[in-house]
Amino acid sequence: MSDQPRAPLTTTTSILPAAAVLGLAVLMLVVFMVINVASNQGVTATPSTIPVVVVGGLTKSPSAAVLNYCRHTSEIPSNISDAFVVPTGTSTQKGATIPNAGAGSFDCLEPVVTRASSGSLLAFYTSQLEPRGWSLFSHGASNGAPQELFQKAGNDGFYWVAGVTITSTTKNVTYWTFRIYQNSETV
Repeated sequence: MSDQPRAPLTTTTSILPAAAVLGLAVLMLVVFMVINVASNQGVTATPSTIPVVVVGGLTKSPSAAVLNYCRHTSEIPSNISDAFVVPTGTSTQKGATIPNAGAGSFDCLEPVVTRASSGSLLAFYTSQLEPRGWSLFSHGASNGAPQELFQKAGNDGFYWVAGVTITSTTKNVTYWTFRIYQNSETV
């Protein structure tokens, strides 16, 4: 052993292997971004025509003012307002309500009457709402009443449900409820 002081051994660590891995990762990212941009076909919207009249069916009223009670609120997203259509010969009844006013999700019911059969009324809503992007997901209420429920994703981040429930019928007069509500599940 020598008692002479010595400088410590020096080892140099190269950063080149780490830089090579990082450079390879950036190169792969750039290559895949170029491939994605080159092969992107975009989203093509399928054009649909909204029927004015279905042969043998009900005609659409030029105004849906009978549903203004549910429509007047600013809570309805712009892409959901196309659910507010009614056939000609429809009028408002008493009893419109917003059950959970101010307490949670939007929900509105509006009783109306139409001079038509219940089958014609339900066929009218199927022919009018499906071309507008609403999907029919339920037929018939739990109590057995004729009903159709349609669903559509709103631009507010929630699903919306529009429904037509037949409450009673007489000869060529149908009493029914229009209901629109915000589903509690997000898109």
